[in-house]
This record gives sequence, C-alpha cells and structure tokens, in this order.
Amino acid sequence: MSDKFVCAVDVGTGSARAGIFDRGGTLLGRAEHPIRLNQPLPDHAEHSSDDIWSAVCNSVRAALSKAGVAAAAVSGIGFDATCSLVVRDEGGAPLSISTAGDEQWDTMSWFDHRALAEADECTATRHEVLNYIGGVMSPEMETPKLMWLKRNLPQTWQRARHFFDLADFLTWRASGSNQRSQCTLTAKWTYLAHEHSWRRDFFEQVGAPDLLSQGGLPDDVAPIGAGVGFLTAAAAEELGLTTGCAVSSGLIDAYAGMIGVVGAHAGEEVDRHLALIAGTSSCVMAFSNEARFVPSVWGPYFGAALPGYWLSEGGQSATGALLDHIIRWHAKGGEPNAERHGAITRRVLELRAEDPAFGSDLHVLPDFHGNRSPLAEPHARGVISGLTLDSSFDSLCKLYWRSCVGIALGVRHILDHMNENGYRIDKLHVTGGHTKNPLLMELYADATGATVIESETEDAVLLGSAMIAAAAAGWHPDLATACRQMRRPERSRIPNPAMQHAYDQDYRIFLAMHRHQQEILGA
Repeated sequence: MSDKFVCAVDVGTGSARAGIFDRGGTLLGRAEHPIRLNQPLPDHAEHSSDDIWSAVCNSVRAALSKAGVAAAAVSGIGFDATCSLVVRDEGGAPLSISTAGDEQWDTMSWFDHRALAEADECTATRHEVLNYIGGVMSPEMETPKLMWLKRNLPQTWQRARHFFDLADFLTWRASGSNQRSQCTLTAKWTYLAHEHSWRRDFFEQVGAPDLLSQGGLPDDVAPIGAGVGFLTAAAAEELGLTTGCAVSSGLIDAYAGMIGVVGAHAGEEVDRHLALIAGTSSCVMAFSNEARFVPSVWGPYFGAALPGYWLSEGGQSATGALLDHIIRWHAKGGEPNAERHGAITRRVLELRAEDPAFGSDLHVLPDFHGNRSPLAEPHARGVISGLTLDSSFDSLCKLYWRSCVGIALGVRHILDHMNENGYRIDKLHVTGGHTKNPLLMELYADATGATVIESETEDAVLLGSAMIAAAAAGWHPDLATACRQMRRPERSRIPNPAMQHAYDQDYRIFLAMHRHQQEILGA
C-alpha cells in the first residue's frame, strides 16, 4: 500500500487543477489548465463541459508527470467542481443552454444569475424544502436555472435526458455511472438526504413536474467517500491512468475545501470551527451534530460533506472577483493579475505603516453581486461611501484596502449570525486564493475576532478531494479516518487586540450601510 497514490481534481471558475497525493496527504505534483467562459449577456455565464473535461485530462497528465508517479500506482480519483449545471441528451451529447443556440455551451456557471425571477418564485412558494436552504432560493442553485431553461429554451428541455451538477458530470464522464453525489443533490437540488427523498410537489408548484424524469435524476444518492465505479477504458486513456483506479462520488468545490481543513476536527467541538474557502467568491461552512436552522444560511444539509454530520453554508458571491473589479474600474488600475495585486498590496502596507488609520474615512459594502448571506438578498448591490476626486494610484490602494475591510466584515456578519443561532464559532480555517493576500489574512483575524487557522498544504480543496479518493480506494474504513490520516500541519493567527476598537467602529458603519440599503431597496 505504501507505493499507492490518489489523484484529486478541482474544477473552478477559470481553470481545472489536478494533484497527486500520497497516503499522508502530501501533494507530490500539481498542474492547472484554463477553461473557457462565455458571457454573451449580462448575468449569463456559460462553460463547455467538453472543454472542462479536456482541461481536466491535461491537468491530470501533467500532475502525474510532475509527481513522477506511475499510472498504475494511482488507486483512486476524486472530483470536485463549482455547482454549475450541465445539460446532455440521451446519447450523452451536449445541449445548448445559451440563447445563441451554440451546442458547445452546455453548462450554466455557478455564478450565472439569469434565473433571478425563477429563484424569487421558488421562495414565494414557502415550501418546506426551503427550510433546508435558509428560507430563500438562490439563482445559483439548480432548480431556478432549470425552470429558466424549460421556459426559455423548450427544445433543449425536450431533448434533455441528463441534468448534472458539474461534479456529477465528471464522475459520470470518468466512470459511466449515473449515480449522483449526496453533496450536490442535497446542497443545490433540494434533495432531502435525511429523508432519502425528493419532495416532488415542490417541482409541481414551480411548474417543472417533469424535472427529475427529464434529467435522469435518481431517487437515491451516493454518500461522500463512496465509490461509484472505476475509470472506463476511454476515460483512463484520456486521463493517463488505468481502469484499476476507483472513482469517488463527487463534491462541490467549497465542500472539498471544508473536508480538507475541518474534516480532521470532526469529533472535537466541531461547532467552534468555520471553514472559509475563499477565491473568486467565498464560502463559509460549519458542521454540527444536529440540524441547526439558521435563517438565510443554506442548510442544514445532512451528510453533504462528511457522513453523519449536518452542515450549514453561507458565503459571499464576489470577493476575489470584487478586488479584480476594483482594479479594472479605477483609472490607475489596469489588468488585475498577480503582479498588480502584489504592487497594490505592498503600497497599502507602506501607507498603513505611515498612518495606521489609512482609509478610515472610506467604507465599502461589498455586495456588488448580491448578498448570499446572512441576508440572502440576490438583489443587493455594492455601496461605497467617502469617495473624492482623487484618481491617483494611492487612491486606488485606499479603495482596494477598504474593499478588503468590507469583505472581512462581511465574514464577521455571517459568523455573528451563525453564533446567534446555536454555533460557537471562534476558529476560522482559511483556504483558497485569499491565503496569498496578506491584507485579507490579517483582516480575517483582526476584523472578525476569530483565530485564523491555515493548513500548510498548498491546496486544501485538492486535499479534500484526495481524502474522498482515498476512502473510495479502500485505504481507510471511512472518510473521517481518511481525513485524520491525511491531515496536514496547521499554523494559527491570533487577533490583534489593538485593532478591535477600530474594526468595531467599522462594523457599526457596515451594519448601518446595510440598513440604509434596505431602506433604499424598499422605497
């Protein structure tokens, strides 16, 4: 067993990543390949699932080469992906979800918000399934997207025989199995895993009684860490692996990060731990031993990341994307690449060293793409208070810095809301792209008051998918054991008490800006 390895695949918004891991959870080789995004209309965001699969195959082959591991030594593969919607016909060919009709665009991205009206209709039903998504349907979930599809592209709907969450599409493409993950169907499709059932009357109420049959959706689901089969000969050849490689049930990408950073803490005081998986957007997730109903926070979902545990999920729809937008938007911004972010960050640190109160007269409400939680208000918009006529590079740095503050205060808002509803969160496990931003990592501790914990692993999302691959390959008796055995060392950041007063004041203003926006929206 010592010479065995697992492969983990993570499909994000802009790229597919793959990693090869050993039994101790060490990442031996990692590779990444871009995926295409089509945005033909406002609020429309589309992918090609064939393009995604090609990027996955390229990434796996490259990661395998970097790790110097033989294909036959890889005994399991785990997939995670954004909660995007893939539509295929009876023969498995792509069907267009694009208004332009191009069949290659068969996937609605997670952040496609074309179905806002349909999401509002779902919420208006007040059906019992809404109790398990915080009471409010999001346009980022699959039901409203499919309602939109049925109404606006009826020919696609009639020809469709497979509706997949992207992670389930990947396991289907890899193994040929039509099994769906307990993670995806519970978190994004209104499947009630604790009852092992769908509420079909909900789909009748929203005008899609044939949604389950049209999309080939099963009545039961595959638990997380369970195998759904082995690689087909075709998939093995494309990936550069072998047909002896077990395929695990899939995960939504943020849930893989949750397993990677918090899974090993299950059995401890698990409701004190919050995972923050932060990149283009941010997800926050917490486990509990019992169902906790938190208004406007998604869940509670049973077994959606770790068997036997309930999970609540909040988040922010635009965080890294907001900082990119701020750079593009400003006269001194330019292209928001790593170099530009780095130059701005370095200058912010210099300006704050000269003046610790730098930017304190500028306030940013970061809901430029709606408020996922704790308000569950997709119609919310961003607000900036304190702008001047200054268009210098330093003014960009000021706006960037205070946008970071707004993002961190948004996490505090969610954390406080969850603690008011039964949690005791004081530990924040951060993973994703934000770990490379020193401003955000400082703020996540100082502005929230929580101890920030960071795993030494280069990519905790990939690690979570490696853990489910190890469980599916039979390395461990269950997923919880795999999490403990593959856990990586952690480092902690304690909040700076000298900053508490300033951020408490910022938070009072942040909450006031929310109240004022609600007044404006209701006017």
